[in-house]
Amino acid sequence: MWEDSSVPEAVQIAVARQLAVIRRGAAEIVPEIELQQKLVRSVLENRPLRVKLGLDPTAPDIHLGHTVVLWKLRQFQDLGHQVVILIGDFTGRIGDPSGKSETRKQLTTEEVNRNAETYKEQIFKILDPEKTEMTFNSIWLQPLNFADILQLAAKYTVARMLERDDFSKRLRENLPVGIHELFYPLMQGYDSVALKADVELGGTDQKFNLLVGRALQKEYGQEAQVAMMMPILEGLDGVNKMSKSLGNYIGINESPREMYGKTMSITDDLMVRYFELVTGVPLDEVGAITEGLAAGRLHPRDVKMRLAREIVTMYHGPVTAAQAEAEFVRIFQQKDLPDTIPGYAVPPEKIKDGAIWIIKLLVDSGMATSNGEGRRLINQGAVKINNETIKDIDTEIPVVDGTVIKVGKRKFVRLVSG
Repeated sequence: MWEDSSVPEAVQIAVARQLAVIRRGAAEIVPEIELQQKLVRSVLENRPLRVKLGLDPTAPDIHLGHTVVLWKLRQFQDLGHQVVILIGDFTGRIGDPSGKSETRKQLTTEEVNRNAETYKEQIFKILDPEKTEMTFNSIWLQPLNFADILQLAAKYTVARMLERDDFSKRLRENLPVGIHELFYPLMQGYDSVALKADVELGGTDQKFNLLVGRALQKEYGQEAQVAMMMPILEGLDGVNKMSKSLGNYIGINESPREMYGKTMSITDDLMVRYFELVTGVPLDEVGAITEGLAAGRLHPRDVKMRLAREIVTMYHGPVTAAQAEAEFVRIFQQKDLPDTIPGYAVPPEKIKDGAIWIIKLLVDSGMATSNGEGRRLINQGAVKINNETIKDIDTEIPVVDGTVIKVGKRKFVRLVSG
């Protein structure tokens, strides 16, 4: 519904097309009418919007949960807009307190810079580098003196800051809130002032921070940015937010086989959500998939295999995706071994009487990260030696060339001569 009838029809059509793309999968746009107005001016003036995403480099590996907002940025790029990726090398020293019940450990400058480089390497698997501006907020935050910081702090009240759920909850529970944490949303908001952002993207857990950006831009005499929140993607367990620490993630740097196999393990009720948020399948096709599943015309397994193909294709290409699917069918439907299995040579000093303790074998070969995880995997029945399930954590495994160790459904290693 157009409030300004003076907008030419051709512009209305162009903006409506952009809005249809931008709305896909979005949880909330605050306020959408301002986004529409910004798009109208963008078309009339042939000026791209500046669309900001801030990344605090606290975790160096990008998974599908991160890509929900990255693919939205790519859509903005394809519509002709300018994406600004802000690496929070300065704010990363504090850490975003969103959703945290305790003060976060501050990162060192070295940790921040190392993680930032890893992010830079990965985001261009999704974004167009030619249409991406990348910058660091230390450029404008580092030079601020104490008078500047007081001036910034004076533009926001304690009462409004304590409206933030995680702060108020911690205070109610007599848990500490560091003064420095109160500056995090102020600094993130000041980033929008420095960048003159038209739109800022983030997850739904970032709504408070994005709205602080709107408020500060007004205080500094700028037009307020539109805050656009994308949903938080559930992980492979179907319940919790996708997270590397929970082990319920699909990393974009993972092997095609691992990526395909993990996708096939998601719950059926998440398939459509994944299609919408982390693939480029057109919405009309997603709608047809939804209807086909509901009517029983489509088998969930076949739909999930298409989802796995789509995801692997995005990061490894169609040929590799087809190979990953063929291997998955061989392993899980025909119970064959994969074509290639990594080899592991047990160091002679670790062999005793021709054998090695199963836990040590799992850890040394990289199939488990610790003795504790090795014990847990065995207790879960997830470890097989030459297709025989290991049930005793004290088992000694004969070191014989060709022995195949399998952990879970997708991890294999074969013993080879040193």
